[in-house]
Amino acid sequence: MSQLLARPENADDDHLSLRDFTRIADLIGAEIGIKLPPAKRLMIEGRLRKRVRALGLGSLDHYSAYLFKSDGLKAEWPHLINAVTTNKTDFFREPEHFELLERKLVPALLDLRRGEQKPLLKVWSAASSTGAEVYTLAMVLADLVAQRHDFRFAILGTDISTAVLAEGERAVYPADLVTPVPPAKAQRYLMHARKPGARPEVRIVPELRRLVHFARLNLMDQTYPFDRDVDVIFLRNVLIYFDKADQEKVILRLVDHLRPGGYLLLGHSESMIGTAVTMRQVAPAVFQKG
Repeated sequence: MSQLLARPENADDDHLSLRDFTRIADLIGAEIGIKLPPAKRLMIEGRLRKRVRALGLGSLDHYSAYLFKSDGLKAEWPHLINAVTTNKTDFFREPEHFELLERKLVPALLDLRRGEQKPLLKVWSAASSTGAEVYTLAMVLADLVAQRHDFRFAILGTDISTAVLAEGERAVYPADLVTPVPPAKAQRYLMHARKPGARPEVRIVPELRRLVHFARLNLMDQTYPFDRDVDVIFLRNVLIYFDKADQEKVILRLVDHLRPGGYLLLGHSESMIGTAVTMRQVAPAVFQKG
């Protein structure tokens, strides 16, 4: 772009045309499965105004022209995904799943592999966002390893958004975000700055960071380039953004990566009812592969 375009006097008056919103919504739905109904239009406009400013464009009309008329879509695609995806996440969200993992799922998995010497449990957070779920899993499993001494673990976190993956790899979080972490775990696994700033932050200890790997993945891809002997997959609170047909396809692909006896955990607001997946339900939103 050769020059900075004039910006509207009131950015709140700058809106996407219905045609441009529909084009963006259709593109996002087709490529990454997330449905953007008309009710999301104002939210998307607010997020895309940041991209308008970052690119030095004058308006959302200019941004749409850049995407669809000026061959800007390829360069802008990762930023567009980052802008439209919702990345709500918390440490120890839906805590009963982590209690179940510790009390029942890990012991059951290790019983299936009792002939192995310190088997490696592979756990996958398939919509990892900024890493809160990944590091919650790491804390729970590290405590269990310290108690049992009879297994090892590795955790994979994947997401479509490069921005949240970078945050996960950095593993630095606002102090108020980690308040759900139990005190004993917080003492073991969180580092505090010697001189906290105006907005205190914490960082996950390197001992846990070494056991975690992040990678970009579009759940709409036809194949996933990851191991097919995963023990536990968390896919929580993301299927609600997909239609039923895409939900089923994603679940089928993920289940194909579970070892026999492995577990798939969904969000409590989600369900496998109506899918072609046949798995045994062992707890609310928890399913075991036969």
